[in-house]
Amino acid sequence: MKRVVSISLGSSLRDYQITVKVLGQHVEVRRIGTNGDVAQAMALVREFDGKVDAIGLGGLTPVFRIGRARYPHQEAIHIAAQAQRTPVVDGGVVKATLERWAIAQAVRQLPSLLRYKRVLITSGVERYQLAAAISQYEPELRFADPIIHAGIPFLPPPRSLEQLELYAATALPILALLPYRFIHPVALGQEGFDSRAVELFRWADVIAGDFAFIRRFAPNDLTRKTIITDDPSPAEIEDLRRRGVTTLVTMTPPLSNERPFLAADALEAVITAITESTRQPGDAEVIDFITAAGWGPTVQDLNPRPKPRFAFVIHPLRTELIANHKWFRWTRYMPQRLVELVAAHFPPLYLSRIRGIRSKATGEEVEGILLTLGTTPREMMRRPPGFTYRRLIKAARMAERMGAQIMGLGAFTSVVGDAGITVAQKVDIGITSGNSLTVAATLEAAKQAVVLMKGGRPERVRAVVIGATGSIGAVCARLLAQAVHDVVLVAPRAERLIALKKQIEAETPGARVVAATYADAYIGDADLIITTTSALTGKVINIDKLKPGAVVCDVARPPDVKEEDARRRPDVLVIESGEIVLPGEPDFGFDIDMPPGTAYACLSETALLAMEGKFEDYTLGRNIEIERVKEVYRLWKKHGLELARLRSFGVYVTDEMIAEKRRLAEERRRQLGLPAEKVLDQSS
Repeated sequence: MKRVVSISLGSSLRDYQITVKVLGQHVEVRRIGTNGDVAQAMALVREFDGKVDAIGLGGLTPVFRIGRARYPHQEAIHIAAQAQRTPVVDGGVVKATLERWAIAQAVRQLPSLLRYKRVLITSGVERYQLAAAISQYEPELRFADPIIHAGIPFLPPPRSLEQLELYAATALPILALLPYRFIHPVALGQEGFDSRAVELFRWADVIAGDFAFIRRFAPNDLTRKTIITDDPSPAEIEDLRRRGVTTLVTMTPPLSNERPFLAADALEAVITAITESTRQPGDAEVIDFITAAGWGPTVQDLNPRPKPRFAFVIHPLRTELIANHKWFRWTRYMPQRLVELVAAHFPPLYLSRIRGIRSKATGEEVEGILLTLGTTPREMMRRPPGFTYRRLIKAARMAERMGAQIMGLGAFTSVVGDAGITVAQKVDIGITSGNSLTVAATLEAAKQAVVLMKGGRPERVRAVVIGATGSIGAVCARLLAQAVHDVVLVAPRAERLIALKKQIEAETPGARVVAATYADAYIGDADLIITTTSALTGKVINIDKLKPGAVVCDVARPPDVKEEDARRRPDVLVIESGEIVLPGEPDFGFDIDMPPGTAYACLSETALLAMEGKFEDYTLGRNIEIERVKEVYRLWKKHGLELARLRSFGVYVTDEMIAEKRRLAEERRRQLGLPAEKVLDQSS
């Protein structure tokens, strides 16, 4: 049997002696802590020299390697030199190889582990390669080195690898001259909690580094934190569980039941013993060994992970709405055009948490994060798409750091540029425009409204889709053609209209499809008009030309039909696009200008995908897939979403309102000499 010993400056309370089996060989591993006593460490190296197959130095780094720079510590070198016959290792090669591999594998298991998170690395000078591996995932970094090694809480912590290298070039030549007992976390035999790094630990989402440092400096409350470390004992893992840690990533595999995880120096000593090397192994040897042994990280959920979480981005539809945010109430006293121009440059802002949405299928609650841009539709449309893309990418990264797994694009953010494709390519959480559910809800609301206005099931319905070549308009037109077989497509670009007309005629043989660039010639004969434009003028429809008793379903935001125009035609029903009542007791934490529990379909789709656990890019681009619309409709029914009562300019549509509009429509038909509407009994 091979024998190795790990001699550490750390606490003797963590000592153990176990036997592990690696690559078919049994190795006895013993750890001896010296409580910061360097003289004892030197004596132990001399004692075990020639009696074991390898000696590991725990908490001792003979040479700090930061980038290409090397900073030798003479005292540690002197300790290692006490051995004349047994190879002495410090774990540096394992840290540079196994730990980098462990980070890559852990991220494969948990893709959101590090991306855009706040990551505190307890000691970058001792785990530079770990820091380099983590930095690839674009986290917000902090290094606790000035506090942990120098005890200087007021020195700003390094925030990047470059700053860490600068710190190392300045501090390590000095630290390398100090006795190790002054810079180790249990220096001079001290144990217990050191509060100097509390704020850094509280700031972090993820804490990475030597477990000795985490034991010494972590506060008692670690709720929702992720820990990435080396060698916690079973009792210490249980302590992390009690302190609220959500996920523990141990960068090594469990090698025994009684003491599963070993520190880097002990692992390196095991490798040295099994390979019967007479020196510290090189990186190629360690990589070969790791591959042969199948070593990798261990990921444990110590406490339930947070509830499924989504994010949704809104923006002010009008400049005066900017003053609704508590930080910007003062803007109501400023020139509104100036406010609009300045607000367009705001970074994404957090508005509120969305709580209380609970799936009827699973009973599980999902949480949401409501974010906002400061840009109005007018400012989005007058600027290049990249202006909005940059802010949405920032919003997505902010949402991911806050735990969201998918983000929905609200209002104009879903139509700018390529309708979410570029944003989805630049971020690692799912992105959806919400337009699949918007289509499903719009058609369901339109169907209900037409049935109400006709007093039964209509014998014939002609539908006009204005903005038909847009992402929502196109799929609405395709589905309407399948349902009513008579649809007029209206959009400004003839080439797109021709392509859509051909597509619909191929999909639905026998359907009557008319394409036009102006709506006026056709809306007088339309029973249903769906308008989905991104126009800002509000003059999309000449309401005076509408057929008596017509239904207008206005999907656009801002709306295409103004309330003052609709007043001229009290016989016409103008409804908002189908809104959704979300299951549970939703609390949006912010006034989204909707009745309690009710949300726009685009927000509801994002919440629905979170309920289903579909954290992926879903509805993107100009071409909405009909199969996605059908799937989201199925999920709508599965999780208990409901179509909200129809609304017209913020007012619920009542039976009395419908009766009055039908009376006025019949009166107008008589005045115009038009025949009465024919309907079929709803039960037929």
